[in-house]
Amino acid sequence: MPTDEEMLDMAIDEALLGIRSGHGGPFGCVIAKDGEVVALGHNRVLADNDPTAHGEVSAIRRACGILGTIDLSGCTLYTNSEPCPMCKAAISWAKVGKVVYAVTMRDANDVLGFKDLRMSEAMAKREDLTPSKRIPMERGLEPFEEYRDSQGHIY
Repeated sequence: MPTDEEMLDMAIDEALLGIRSGHGGPFGCVIAKDGEVVALGHNRVLADNDPTAHGEVSAIRRACGILGTIDLSGCTLYTNSEPCPMCKAAISWAKVGKVVYAVTMRDANDVLGFKDLRMSEAMAKREDLTPSKRIPMERGLEPFEEYRDSQGHIY
């Protein structure tokens, strides 16, 4: 069974593959279950024109597809950098059992100045970086009620 360090080496190699392919930023991820690699993913923000295509999100999407589930509670996610706030949320939604990373957001910020650290600090203070406004709508709850009434799966 591979060690955590060996899995992190794979995540680093996946990050390098993404960079060298011109797919996006320097982030790679491995998702494993019971010591076996389920999925690899790297940042594809530029390749896919998708700001949500971070390494962790790409790997989560692949792992869920391969395992045929949205519940990764028995899995460990290995990533070369501490996950950003969006990825932390995706990891939580997927119920990933454990996360192991090599460098902190601050380390990455010191080298490249990515906005992940700024976003994380703003979210810790409950600051919105993007202005938002609520407009109450009479029909606002309609989709939720229809989903409930159709016995939609709550996840």
